Amino acid sequence: MSSQKWFITGASGGLGLALAEKVLAEGHRVVAAVRRVAALDTLKQSWPDQLEVEPVDVTRPEQVQAVAARHTDADVVVNNAGGAVIGAMEELSEADIQQQIALNLLAPIHVTRAFLPAMRARKHGTFIHVTSVGGRAAFPSGSMYHAAKYGLEGFAEAVSLEVAEFGIKTLIIEPGSIKTGFVANIRWTDELADYKDGVVGKLRQQIKEVGDEYASGDPVKMAGAIYEVSQLAQPPLRTVLGGDAYAVLEAGYTRSLAALQAQKDLANAVMFEGKAGFNPQ
Repeated sequence: MSSQKWFITGASGGLGLALAEKVLAEGHRVVAAVRRVAALDTLKQSWPDQLEVEPVDVTRPEQVQAVAARHTDADVVVNNAGGAVIGAMEELSEADIQQQIALNLLAPIHVTRAFLPAMRARKHGTFIHVTSVGGRAAFPSGSMYHAAKYGLEGFAEAVSLEVAEFGIKTLIIEPGSIKTGFVANIRWTDELADYKDGVVGKLRQQIKEVGDEYASGDPVKMAGAIYEVSQLAQPPLRTVLGGDAYAVLEAGYTRSLAALQAQKDLANAVMFEGKAGFNPQ
């Protein structure tokens, strides 16, 4: 197997760090794009020749474009950086809204746009988008996180159809809870009294009190699974990681299919006679 060059955002901790360690252990090169370079000092000491650390704020498109120009030979680009602000939609500040979209949606869009031309020219490459179970299922208190992650899923799927003919693979990874400072990585809104005793307040308390205890995803095992899927000749577009994520999505897809099928007659009833409609797939 030939050596690959991986570009990984958000590689300073959690799943991103575990993935960087896995890729390095498999003999590949890693460019770790992080805000805090010092966080990678220990890993750099272990892999001085294979690991390169780039200080990048992925919410700054000019920084993303500059780093992509330095690494036009990247084989695998991983959009892993992300984070959640938890609270009722009304509790979110304008800054919270902008930050959630900038980090979880616009950043991976800009990273993909920056690296795509070189991959297209070489007719080779892989994009890995780490979304979340929250990219296909919604929970109270995560409105802007879901808005961004749902958006990323749609973006990634559409682009995957555009670039497949250039030999570029796309993987969407949907993890559930991950045991890597699960609660510590969440930012909380300032609570409004009206939401305190409702579903938002109850979920907030549940996460604060038992979130770390119930977080079940092993980041090392998840990183191993992501790596293995990435090496497949024809990987699936979506990969769900975690029993909690699987259970939520299976139940959600089942409900959605039943609801859709119940509307079949209505859907057909509003069409012009003899027209089949538009279905580009």
